[in-house]
Amino acid sequence: MGLKSLIDPTTTVLVTMEVQEGIVGASSGFPELRNAAIEAGVLTNGPRLCTAARESGIRVIHATAVNRTDYAGSAVNCRMLAASKKVNENGSGIFENSKGAEIIDAFGCDSKDIVIPRLHGLTPFTSTSLDQVIRNLGAKTVIPIGVSVNIGILGLVISAVDLGYQVVVPTDAVAGVPLEYGQAIMDGTISLLATLASTEDIVSTWTKG
Repeated sequence: MGLKSLIDPTTTVLVTMEVQEGIVGASSGFPELRNAAIEAGVLTNGPRLCTAARESGIRVIHATAVNRTDYAGSAVNCRMLAASKKVNENGSGIFENSKGAEIIDAFGCDSKDIVIPRLHGLTPFTSTSLDQVIRNLGAKTVIPIGVSVNIGILGLVISAVDLGYQVVVPTDAVAGVPLEYGQAIMDGTISLLATLASTEDIVSTWTKG
């Protein structure tokens, strides 16, 4: 199946993954991840893809990670979540209704966008409404952008494929830490699960119709 068919605006959604101030924004508690996102192009190509998607009639969904201040509904059951809790406690985290939890201005949030937050876990499909929302929109293809290739993007891609979706990953709108490791995951794993394309390829496909 060609790229044009895969990303047909009538059957595609774009899902941002944790493009939040406290994660990859100026107030990030994860400076290495923010730097990787900048270097890989996530913070420039991601907003460009969001804008192009909206102009093509494609729904943009923001999958966000947040915590309550009392951590109710969350579990610190792995090193990654323990690190996130530590960042929260240092004052640059992603508590509900905090600046850190907000989506970076450049990505939206447009009035037609859908935000699906989660209080738990590391990936956006598990025990959230994301799958049902995508199905109710009539979509068959998911385009994920954001961070990180190490865990969140990889988990999103695997879940989407398991649920029967086609996945197209913009290679210059996702990032891992370090960058070389993220690229190895893209080459060795995600390339076996998804179609890889550049931001330019995707945007020009939508523009040309």
